[in-house]
Amino acid sequence: MRQTFPVRLGAAEEALIAQLKAAGADAAAERVTVAGLPTRRVESYHYTDLKTLLRAIPPLAQPANEASAPALRVPGAYNLMIANGVVQNASTAPAGVIVGKTAGGVLTTRDDMLVHVNGGLAREALTLTLEGSVDPVVQIERRIEGEAAHVADALKIFVADGATATVLETFSGSDAAHVGNHATYLALGKNAVVTHITVDLSARGVSHFATNEYHLADGARLRTLIIHAGAGLARTQLFPTMSGAGAHADLTGLNLVSDGQHLDITMEANHAVPHTTSQPLFKSITRGRSKSIVQGKLVVARDAQKTDAKFMHQGLMLSDEAEILSKPELEIYADDVVCGHGSTCGKLDEDSLFYLLSRGIPKAEAETMLVRGFIAELVDPVEDEALSEALQGVIDGWLLSGN
Repeated sequence: MRQTFPVRLGAAEEALIAQLKAAGADAAAERVTVAGLPTRRVESYHYTDLKTLLRAIPPLAQPANEASAPALRVPGAYNLMIANGVVQNASTAPAGVIVGKTAGGVLTTRDDMLVHVNGGLAREALTLTLEGSVDPVVQIERRIEGEAAHVADALKIFVADGATATVLETFSGSDAAHVGNHATYLALGKNAVVTHITVDLSARGVSHFATNEYHLADGARLRTLIIHAGAGLARTQLFPTMSGAGAHADLTGLNLVSDGQHLDITMEANHAVPHTTSQPLFKSITRGRSKSIVQGKLVVARDAQKTDAKFMHQGLMLSDEAEILSKPELEIYADDVVCGHGSTCGKLDEDSLFYLLSRGIPKAEAETMLVRGFIAELVDPVEDEALSEALQGVIDGWLLSGN
């Protein structure tokens, strides 16, 4: 008989357990008690050992008295806000947008600690129903205000059959050691077309965790863009499911990693039915003593014949001290599929750099031009001009900061 030993709990885990019990989430509290925070032994957290990285959990946030303006301004966007986990009053919604709220978490139950904790602590969720052709960008600002606080919040979006929409989520807040655990559930109806972009602009002392769950019906088309550019510790999890024939997902993301940061994008894409496609493309740019992680798994169900899915991660190292860790995976149970994965990592191309220098372009400017070219295929597909310019501004700000 195999003998089991209790997990040794740290201060962060003890604080989580107390908060979950106080919220009445006994099942989630028991889960933390038994398993603790994920360590390297948990495969999907092998490179992001939360037991080591997350040493403290601040008190649960108090309601924000007054939330600041969005950290990223997109002219013409329709703005909504969740501040310290509380849905704020919204202005009159544009045509095709129905705003509401509901109690509790929004994610499907799965064996993931961040999902368990969010479901146990999220008290209310912002709900959106998008119908027809939604013209303005719908921007949801998710802020943590005040002194260091722990926030779990939730967003649930339903996109009607045949509807089109662009949804932007931005994450920001005060300059304190917050811990944010954010959940987004996005369901696309038949033939719906959605662009979903999330941008982390949190302060460097923040630990930012986000879980995005997607469900695509017949003929639905989804494009995502995840940008990490703020928090010192960040992990975004993507769980897309192609559940309708003809569904397609372009899943993209970008880690902009500076000295001292640890940024992680982890994806598990599930092709559940025949005739679905996906094209995950993630990029990492690192400088200083930093670490970027990109993990991508493509799961093809037994009945999901004619699946076409290809995962790619490309890393660009701007310093010798940086680390880029990549783990592509295929889990295929069907036999009539076209699936593949790849990962590359390197420095700026010396020949291209020499060419620009020979044309009289200063070295710093030449390097910036090459980096922008490396990123371009992630931002160029964003059709809304104002949003595209705002995203480029985030990237340019990171490039110019140099730290």
